[in-house]
Amino acid sequence: MTLISRSLLDKSKRTRSVRFKLLAIALLPTLVILPLLLGVMMVRWNSKFDALLTSKVSGDLTIAHQYFTHILENTGEQLVALGQSVALQDILAANDTDALNKLLAARQQALGLDFLYLSDGENHTQGAHRDGDWPVIASALAGQSSTSIDIFSNTDLAAISSELAERAQLELIETPNAVPTTRDRETRGMVVHSASHVALPSGETVALVGGILLNQNLGFIDTINDLVYRQSSLPEGSQGTATLFLDDVRVSTNVRLFADRRALGTRVSSIVRKKVLEDGEVWLDRAFVVNDWYISAYEPITDSYGKRVGMLYVGFLEAPFAQTKYESLLILIGAFLFVAILSVPLFLRWARGIFKPLEKMTNTIARVESGDYSARTNIDRVQDEITLVADHLDDLLDQVQERDKRLRAW
Repeated sequence: MTLISRSLLDKSKRTRSVRFKLLAIALLPTLVILPLLLGVMMVRWNSKFDALLTSKVSGDLTIAHQYFTHILENTGEQLVALGQSVALQDILAANDTDALNKLLAARQQALGLDFLYLSDGENHTQGAHRDGDWPVIASALAGQSSTSIDIFSNTDLAAISSELAERAQLELIETPNAVPTTRDRETRGMVVHSASHVALPSGETVALVGGILLNQNLGFIDTINDLVYRQSSLPEGSQGTATLFLDDVRVSTNVRLFADRRALGTRVSSIVRKKVLEDGEVWLDRAFVVNDWYISAYEPITDSYGKRVGMLYVGFLEAPFAQTKYESLLILIGAFLFVAILSVPLFLRWARGIFKPLEKMTNTIARVESGDYSARTNIDRVQDEITLVADHLDDLLDQVQERDKRLRAW
């Protein structure tokens, strides 16, 4: 290989190196840096979007919890007011059993209670519990009114009312992701259990006991759902739901198993059961509910013994939010591709406007080195630094050619 060919090869490599560097400078921001920034932004936005949904369902659970607490407090206050009422005291003083039964029946219906009676702590019924064994009633007999959630066996409910015992029973429905069980029915009842102390004319104290059975209490659960998820509070296609669990069984819910059937008797997933019922923690995350994914919030419910006996749940369908999220991400990606398609050819044209003149100057110098002193760049473009350098190069080559002619003439 001759010295000239080596020189041309080295210059060609340098030229390609400049071309690659210019292309990298032109395309790096659009094809590398911007995609990286877009990816980081999408990941961060996705996490913030999920955090926003979690924050919303946490607020929804707060509203449901407040209403649930209000039901307990209101029931207790109503029983206290009735226990201290003049009407009740007069009937007790007159020892009129018929009038007492009529008053209790009328107040039970007016207050929306499922049962209301006076107890001295002994067996009011033939149930499994003696009245005095309930902490709520024991507290009332000791002079302190109390209200709590208690779990009644079906025998306890039947001793009060056969209708309550029947309403409490639910056939268990096999549910995906639930803990396996050999049970086929839930017969216990979750009850808002309240008792207020009442002083008898004899000086003895009895308890005015009232309660609300929450199993299949659809008005109660629908009220929670209406409070939490008012009309237009969720995007189109989403649906708010609320549920009351006895242990892990849905005993009152507006979640649908089919279009016209509520998912009563279905069970919560094992992962939620462990965290909420076993560990006593609040669940704030997506969860599989019956047949779809929901952004969900669960909190444990404890009874008067301090034992975790159920859960309160609210949540909304995840699919519309996920669709909105994916559509937003696709719009961002589409906008980036649109900008890239428009800008990359423009950047390449600008880069070509730099390396093409350089390549032309390199080829001109190579022709001159090979003996063609008439070679010129002849770049005729808008005046910039590169065209000025090319013009100076052409001037120098004119001088070299002129001196060569003089030298040959001499």
